[in-house]
Amino acid sequence: MSRFTIPLVLFALLVVVLAIGIKQSPDKDLIPSPLIGKAAPEFSLPNLIDPGQRVSSATLRGHWYLFNVWGTWCGSCRMEHSMLLKIKQSGVIPLVGLDWKDDDGDALSFLKKEGDPYQTIAVDHDGSEAIMWGVYGAPETFLVNPQGIVVYKFIGPITEQAWEQQILPRLPMGQMPAAAARS
Repeated sequence: MSRFTIPLVLFALLVVVLAIGIKQSPDKDLIPSPLIGKAAPEFSLPNLIDPGQRVSSATLRGHWYLFNVWGTWCGSCRMEHSMLLKIKQSGVIPLVGLDWKDDDGDALSFLKKEGDPYQTIAVDHDGSEAIMWGVYGAPETFLVNPQGIVVYKFIGPITEQAWEQQILPRLPMGQMPAAAARS
């Protein structure tokens, strides 16, 4: 028997135990945000669709909204896009996009081809705004209440299941149209 057999078997066993533990963990997708329960960062950024206009946190106050960080370079953002279009169509809550470290032409072309789910889209070319939100990867989506407080952070592409089980229940019932409240 080789002197490497026992360490190799022990290492393989450790890998299997850790993999099972990670797969079984109920909180494996939960990375808490320090912004939850706190005011969303103040911002005023160029508007992707109309660069002469600004997208501002001040104009968003008074309404619930989802703040979705995305980019055309992000494969998961592309996967999420059809769900964002469904959310827009539902009329439950407006989507505010943050086009993160992207080329404006690429973003506009993508939205023209695939559809635009956003009420408005802010541009964050250098990534500084995403840093203020604590973003480390796209897509990330923040639920913000009318007082400008971050209620929830979802990491990764929003799926039908995530929408129905993790985001919709956090909205006040009066916020949802009757069809969405029944589902």
